[in-house]
Amino acid sequence: MPPSSTYPRIYRLVSLIPPGRVATYGQIAWLANLPGQARLVGYSLHSAAADDLLPWHRVVNAQGRISARSDGPGASVVQRLRLEREGIVFDPSGRIPLDTYRWSPPAWRARLRQPPD
Repeated sequence: MPPSSTYPRIYRLVSLIPPGRVATYGQIAWLANLPGQARLVGYSLHSAAADDLLPWHRVVNAQGRISARSDGPGASVVQRLRLEREGIVFDPSGRIPLDTYRWSPPAWRARLRQPPD
C-alpha cells in the first residue's frame, strides 16, 4: 500500500495515545492492520515529527526505548523531555517500563487475550 493510504491510519491511531502513555511501533502497526510493518510506522512518524499536533513522541521501540533518529540526537532529547513532562519515568538504563506506561486500547487488550496460533 502506498504511504498516502497508510500514513493517515497511523496518524489517527497515534493521535489517540493519551498523555502519560506510550505505544510501540509494532503495536501501532498491528492496530493499523499493518502487522510486521513497525518500520513503516517509524517512517511515517519521521515524516510527521514537525507536526506539533501529532504526539509522535509517544511511540517508542519494543524495548521501551527511544529509537535513534536519522536527523541527529536532538530529536531524541526532545522526545525524552516531552515524555518526562507527561509523567513518564525512565529507568536508569533509559527504558520506559512498558508494563506501566503502555497504552492499552480495547483492540490491543483483545489481542493479548487471544491464544497464540
